[in-house]
Amino acid sequence: MEYTFHIYNKLAADGAAMALEALLKNDLERKLTPRRFQEKTGAGMRSTPKNAEFCKYFNGDFEAPPVIVCIGSDLAVGDSLGPITGSILKYKTQGLRAFIYGTLSSPVTAKEIKYLRAFLKGTHKGSQVIAVDAAVGAEGDVGLLKLSDSPLFPGAGANKRLGSIGDISIMGIVAEKSIANFGLLNTTRLNLVYTMSEIVSEAIANVLYQRVKPSSNFCVKK
Repeated sequence: MEYTFHIYNKLAADGAAMALEALLKNDLERKLTPRRFQEKTGAGMRSTPKNAEFCKYFNGDFEAPPVIVCIGSDLAVGDSLGPITGSILKYKTQGLRAFIYGTLSSPVTAKEIKYLRAFLKGTHKGSQVIAVDAAVGAEGDVGLLKLSDSPLFPGAGANKRLGSIGDISIMGIVAEKSIANFGLLNTTRLNLVYTMSEIVSEAIANVLYQRVKPSSNFCVKK
């Protein structure tokens, strides 16, 4: 499932917030729906919950706030969508119990994804993760924000295989894809990136503030 919004749409922030909430709920319901697979053991076949690891650490709170991971570097304008979004989001959520990784003062680059993935698994067990990053695309896609219920693959635009991160991904198309992707690094306008960051941070902040954390145990452990 994917939602797309253009940054010059006046309702982009509100639409992105609604889409993000829907993606988070669908993702959680999918994880908590009993799914089983057959595992071969010495004594024969055994049916094991496919989502047992998530259920084991899920805290029973359907409205728990997600963890936000903003990926990118402040060394290149085109790659700074993540850090700028993280910094704005930190400001907008002051006083709110929210976990945000990746800001201008402490960026999380694509090369650090494998370490961050291990950190999130050990520190935020049972939490959903929203990953934010800049991306390249077709010429007509520049300026689009794409929200998807699939992981994000940092570095893919530069043909790097660094693995995936996140349950929900938010990508901002900042430049047209080229062989060397110089557009992403050198010719992207800061105004474009900053406008995207404002919209993304506003959408995420709206979702975080709306989460009232009613207790309801959706996970049946067997």
